[in-house]
Amino acid sequence: MPPPRTGRQGRSVRADTRRRDMDYDRLRELGQQLRVDAVRAADAAGSGHPTSSMSAADLMAVLLAGHLRWNPATPDDPGNDELVFSKGHASPLLYALYAAAGLIDDEELLTFRKEGSRLEGHPTPRLPWVKVATGSLGQGLPVGVGMALAARRLDRTPARIWVLCGDSELAEGSMWEAFEHAGHEGLDNLTAVVDVNRLGQRGPTRHGWDTAAYARRVGAFGWHTIEIDGHDVAAIDAAFREARETTGRPTAILARTRKGRGVGAVEDREGKHGKPLPDAEEAVAELGGRRNLRVEPRLPDTKDHPARPEPGALELPRFDVGDQVATREAYGRAVAALGRARADVVALDGEVGDSTKARHFAEEHPDRFFEMYIAEQQLVAAAVGMQARGWRPYVSSFAAFLSRAYDFVRMAAVSRADLNLVGSHAGVAIGEDGPSQMGLEDLAAFRAVHGSTVLYPCDANQAARLVAAMADAEGVRYLRTSRGETPVVYGPDEEFVIGGSRVLRSSGEDKVTIVAAGVTVHEALKAADRLAAAGVPARVVDLYSVKPVDAATLHEAADATGRFVTVEDHWPEGGIGDAVMDAFADGRPVPRMTRLAVRTMPGSATPEQELRAAGLDADAIVAAAHDLAVTD
Repeated sequence: MPPPRTGRQGRSVRADTRRRDMDYDRLRELGQQLRVDAVRAADAAGSGHPTSSMSAADLMAVLLAGHLRWNPATPDDPGNDELVFSKGHASPLLYALYAAAGLIDDEELLTFRKEGSRLEGHPTPRLPWVKVATGSLGQGLPVGVGMALAARRLDRTPARIWVLCGDSELAEGSMWEAFEHAGHEGLDNLTAVVDVNRLGQRGPTRHGWDTAAYARRVGAFGWHTIEIDGHDVAAIDAAFREARETTGRPTAILARTRKGRGVGAVEDREGKHGKPLPDAEEAVAELGGRRNLRVEPRLPDTKDHPARPEPGALELPRFDVGDQVATREAYGRAVAALGRARADVVALDGEVGDSTKARHFAEEHPDRFFEMYIAEQQLVAAAVGMQARGWRPYVSSFAAFLSRAYDFVRMAAVSRADLNLVGSHAGVAIGEDGPSQMGLEDLAAFRAVHGSTVLYPCDANQAARLVAAMADAEGVRYLRTSRGETPVVYGPDEEFVIGGSRVLRSSGEDKVTIVAAGVTVHEALKAADRLAAAGVPARVVDLYSVKPVDAATLHEAADATGRFVTVEDHWPEGGIGDAVMDAFADGRPVPRMTRLAVRTMPGSATPEQELRAAGLDADAIVAAAHDLAVTD
């Protein structure tokens, strides 16, 4: 590796957007420095995406030195601009930016992709300046939309959101959900910088260098578009200035670049994606050697921003025992009450607020309600962006439709995001709408998310309490609500903790334990009463916390009865039955089990007919429990 070149070290690039003060020669040098450092980082790791970093280096050099307003010492300041690398594989470029800003040193830069390093293969919030994890393409811009909404409507600051996108990811539908929503909202504080370098992972992209094709499409969604040479620093500077001055609509800068810019062995050549350069020393020399330019951050506006009121007293809705109330109704009223007590709570819905009952929040707190329409990827992504700026989002849609956004949920966990998701209309119990509307995979899907919480209340008071409990939990939290009205079995003052359960029937002579949650709790109670009358006393456990599961209560029930019937309005894979089995993975004796679940494709019928056809009603539970209890 050649030594740093003399005469180019220690010079600062002034962070000022005034054209007369911009030193374009220095910006070109900064772009070369970013390329060199990206090459060096990937070479030290033996892997990475240096060519994808090299194409966007000039774009990011001008942004860092001239337009990004942020204080790295206070990364959570709502006045800070946000920089999101939607093309997260270009992480060497991001880390080179941080090195140029003096946030990481050269020694750390060369730990890229190594065990224990903060500089992971794709950016994650292990670094305080990375607000969301990226790398699954098509996610950065939708998340940026959420950040822009938060900055404008919630924080009410002049912060701008800058998103570096790749041209390959413009094939993702989620990007167009983002373009549509940002245009509809007129988010003039959002700028998408598209690195149009022509080459994807295996060859040319769909439109190659045809920036006009992208401009037509993005412009159709109400965006201001600018087409530039992405290696002309004066043109880049002018484009960023134009984006800042554009009002009433977001801006997309479509920058024609060359992948692997500056190194002949890889520049605009196929087959070089995702690999370190073949000869890093030669590449660094070709790029002009190492530099040590430093950029002093341009600080954001320091004026006081509106402060959020301190939390007040929470008065949850109260429902009388014996009343018939849907848990989705309880959710809507509870989240509205939570909004009254906490100014940091926001709600988002996917145009089904009348069904999910998110309309209660919308009616009471219209300034903190966000209608995201039938665009579930953008719905979840916006919430991820909002929580990254310190808000507490509750996201609601049909449980079945949240499956469209599952990759965003998966990446939210990688982002260490605090996110509340509510899926209504779950299971066959929704009735006549049929299987296209029935969430039957949701418990399994959300249980599989790292660090997640999965809750399934059976009545309105329990649902309201769990909505409140979710607010201060960590990670991805999922609450399953039901369409139909069910009896209120718990009093309004009862407490429910995440990780708990409730034993609703028990005696010293119990011969079998019925484990249920949600709608099947009511069928289990009917079955237990009938079994008791037939001389087969049964314990009933309401397993409202599906993850984390209350292993202690299940162990006690197993010791007492040795026989379990699990009942779930869900496919048999990954739901309540599996959660119960996991409680015995520590080597304890596993009780004999019969698992009742939805095993055939349902059709359209009444809720009662659906439960009977699926073998989940009281008759089926009685038969299963009786057979298990009388078998030696």
